Amino acid sequence: MIVIVLGASPNPRRYSNKATELLSNNGYEVIPVGVKCGEINGIEIIQNYPEGIMADTIAMYLSIENQEKYYDLILNNLPRRIIFNPGTYNPEFQQKLISNEVIVVNDCTLVMVNRGDF
Repeated sequence: MIVIVLGASPNPRRYSNKATELLSNNGYEVIPVGVKCGEINGIEIIQNYPEGIMADTIAMYLSIENQEKYYDLILNNLPRRIIFNPGTYNPEFQQKLISNEVIVVNDCTLVMVNRGDF
């Protein structure tokens, strides 16, 4: 399963960093996408959204203001689901996703993995 972590950060204190590490340690193929260069758990952070990738899940770690530039990219490369982590909930975009049959989840990726229902 391919998981895109959108808003990935090389800072180990950030939840996107922790989620990337936890997901990769649990056998998921993770593609971290972020603004800053670096790596997480040996995985290079890329700066451009990966088009043409059949991602199962996007773990959203961007504020609403920073999500907008990814709308078209995501809508043109629909994942099965998007997990909107706390602080990223976006009713307007979520409605667009739901109308395109994307599963929208308002939850914490870290908690979901740890409780076994990711």
